[in-house]
Amino acid sequence: MAESVEPTPEESINLKDPAMAGVLAWLVPGLGHLYQGRRAKAALYFVAIMGLFVFGVYLGGGAKYSDINGHERHTGYGRAVYFAWVPSDKRWNYFCQVGAGMVALPALVQTARMSHHREVFWGGFMAPPWPSEGARENAGPNDANAAQPTRAELDRWLARRFELAGVFCMIAGLLNILAIYDACAGPVPPAKKEDDKEAK
Repeated sequence: MAESVEPTPEESINLKDPAMAGVLAWLVPGLGHLYQGRRAKAALYFVAIMGLFVFGVYLGGGAKYSDINGHERHTGYGRAVYFAWVPSDKRWNYFCQVGAGMVALPALVQTARMSHHREVFWGGFMAPPWPSEGARENAGPNDANAAQPTRAELDRWLARRFELAGVFCMIAGLLNILAIYDACAGPVPPAKKEDDKEAK
């Protein structure tokens, strides 16, 4: 005689307001899960996603160089996370990087300042490199950003870490998209197994 086993009821998760959880999960990875009371997932997502992003920011800067006037400068960190939309540099990467949340938003502030020929904040943190040598050389002596490095120079001074840093930040942004989905829709329930065979 086959014994029948009673199925255990699935544990229900209170998603609270899924839209609010999704917005919070985008702002800070794991914050949406913390809002829902899912602390273990909140900690996991925050450490994993922010760890990748911060490591990418670290890789994308930290070199010293001499500007066109011979002054020694520092590239600043996070240069691989930047927004640019000019004919010579359409930065599609940023649309993945911004998935990591508000940590990628300083890039928009820096781009706005640089496009209006104002000096960038925070020592060049997440500031876009100039799209070409000509754009920098034609900036003029009164342009505060004339000394900013080009993308090619950043790549050379950072020993080819520049593009790799961008990839780390892109992966962090894409992983956070999955975390946002989990905050909005909840965990995927396990597939129910159907018994095709009847006990004889």
